[in-house]
Amino acid sequence: MKLEAVELRRIRISLVSPFETSFGTQLERDILLVKTITDQGEGWGECVAGEEPDYSSEYVEAAQHVLVHHLLPPLLGRPSVSAGDIAGVLRKFHGHRMAKACIEMAVLDAELRAKRESFAQYFGAVRTAVDCGVSVGIHRSIPELLTTVGGYLDQGYRRVKLKIKPGWDVEPVRAVRERFGDVPLQVDANTAYSVSDAAHLAELDAFDLLLIEQPLPEDQVLAHAELAKTVRTPICLDESITSEQAAADAIALGACRIINIKPGRVGGYLEARRIHDLCARHEIPVWMGGMLETGLGRAGNVAMAAMPNFSLPGDTSASSRYYHRDITEPFVLVDGRLDVPSGPGLGVNVDQAYLDEITTSSQLLTG
Repeated sequence: MKLEAVELRRIRISLVSPFETSFGTQLERDILLVKTITDQGEGWGECVAGEEPDYSSEYVEAAQHVLVHHLLPPLLGRPSVSAGDIAGVLRKFHGHRMAKACIEMAVLDAELRAKRESFAQYFGAVRTAVDCGVSVGIHRSIPELLTTVGGYLDQGYRRVKLKIKPGWDVEPVRAVRERFGDVPLQVDANTAYSVSDAAHLAELDAFDLLLIEQPLPEDQVLAHAELAKTVRTPICLDESITSEQAAADAIALGACRIINIKPGRVGGYLEARRIHDLCARHEIPVWMGGMLETGLGRAGNVAMAAMPNFSLPGDTSASSRYYHRDITEPFVLVDGRLDVPSGPGLGVNVDQAYLDEITTSSQLLTG
């Protein structure tokens, strides 16, 4: 298809409640959305970069800049483009995976809408609904944490993930396990520890966790393999996995037994599919991570999470977990699961009136 124009739209949307990780606390999101306008229809993408370069080196202002000045011009100048072309065309530009991912997503959405094919069909989904977990941020006190976790379990979530950091780890995990029994439970450190903390992290083994996610900094893949010799809880990598090659290396080193896949982190859904397939060949389970996406990103993630090797509940929570009002029709939890969209492309529709209401800027680029 011919890519005729691209609209870059920034929106600001408040979170239902503050979300704290080892990186900091978020109260609202500044989100970059991408709309592709082609000769065969339109498509949407969502950039998962945050306002600050804390989770990764990418941040939303830089993502928009690199799209405008580097990534979009060669795509707008081509006689035709497909989602499968984008990684090759943009390979000369190093990094900026989140920016590349959102334009690939928008082109793929337009392609599949034109073909009347859903994301789920395209990625070979084997389920019509996916089990959902919930990510619970760091709280001011353990009683507040227990109240929050209890509320999510009452809503039907099938797995709980607790954010941890030094000083907030063993005791909150102990409290949740003691209060809620054998609920499927895992923790996420977001790179907050060092390999010298191995003995301390091994104390978490007593709580029968599904996994401990990204305990060490992302570039310390070999150190994760060393950590695994002390910690019995399965180690899951998140920030370290930026590509299929990075996943292959981590698996070969024994640095992880589980991998969290976030399409935005690895450069897009097509690279995410390659990681899924690699992990399936090596019998490494995968699960879908979350980046506080709106209904656009959530739609793509839920569709991909229905692929065969996504065998653990992901952070694909209901829209109401994060937003009072979503920019698409809301994803609603039913018996701990979310339905996989079945319509063409992402299978969701943008609420244009609400989108206009929360838009802070809009920029149109043409070929």
